[in-house]
Amino acid sequence: MTPYTHELRTALLAVQRATILTQTVFHTNAKGTLSKEDASPVTIGDFGAQALIIAALRHNFPDDEVVGEEEASSLRENTALAEQIFALVQESKLQDADSEAELGGPIKDVEAMLAAIDAGKSAGGNKGRVWALDPVDGTKGFLRGGQYAVCLALMVDGDVKVGVLGCPNLPVDDAAPISADVDGEGKGVLFSAVQGQGATSRPLTEAGLAAEKAIRMKEVADITQVTFCESVEAAHSSHGDQAEIAKRLGIWKESVRMDSQAKYGSIARGAGDLYLRLPVRKDYEEKIWDHAAGDLIVREAGGEVTDAEGKRLDFGLGRTLKSNKGVVATPKGVHEIVKKAVKEVLGSK
Repeated sequence: MTPYTHELRTALLAVQRATILTQTVFHTNAKGTLSKEDASPVTIGDFGAQALIIAALRHNFPDDEVVGEEEASSLRENTALAEQIFALVQESKLQDADSEAELGGPIKDVEAMLAAIDAGKSAGGNKGRVWALDPVDGTKGFLRGGQYAVCLALMVDGDVKVGVLGCPNLPVDDAAPISADVDGEGKGVLFSAVQGQGATSRPLTEAGLAAEKAIRMKEVADITQVTFCESVEAAHSSHGDQAEIAKRLGIWKESVRMDSQAKYGSIARGAGDLYLRLPVRKDYEEKIWDHAAGDLIVREAGGEVTDAEGKRLDFGLGRTLKSNKGVVATPKGVHEIVKKAVKEVLGSK
């Protein structure tokens, strides 16, 4: 059997099932927003998706650890919200009975749901098998009706081996031009990669897995003609620095501002070319769940991902990318020239 076949299938089905819940919440106005200590919003979708995915992981890999973004203390104090989320969790089932059974079936009660959410408290690190989970990446995009992603990656001894991104609002067509607009026609796309086995995309469904297609980053012949992606939120990435880098490279096309790791998926399939996420302050540490799946998918699609200093992202140091500043993701052929421009702009400050 090919390495990580079981892990990949479980991750794909778990993310696909979770997107049934997140899309139900996405299309309602009552998203149940709470605020974490850092003032970032958490929705019913975050809690429900984390519960569904961790329950599936525990059923299949009971000894694995999970680094999850959410924890359930606020739900234990708000029983009405917990019951509301549990009702959605119960409704979110794959329509293929065999696939649903592979994930362990429904979560039995509210306490089991809260326990699943709280099972995401691993400290991470470079020993053993650890999953990195972001149940709704791009929460602000989710709230405003834009792009978001459900993200899951397996790290073994700190090295990312499996990555899955569920992007319900991206078009299924890999050849569609990149846009931050929501695709109202299709049901989104599921990206995945296993280390050493390439990257794929397939349509999201509400049943079993659809057929996959191999994806590759687009080769860039003329750096001035590339399309680059950046975060919507200026608090996440320095728009001014990125504009200056584009100017130095001779890129005059307007950047595409998109929430979440949907950016990684978009460049991996050649819809965009570059993704820059430059540090906004010196003490900020990126979270591993915001990059682990996307990093692997882009690299397996023929791209290169480093930080702003040219170092590979290190996912083995805990819950954050402590040794890295920023992200530069490009096709291999232009990585050096982009990295040089990044260093020049950041070094001039």
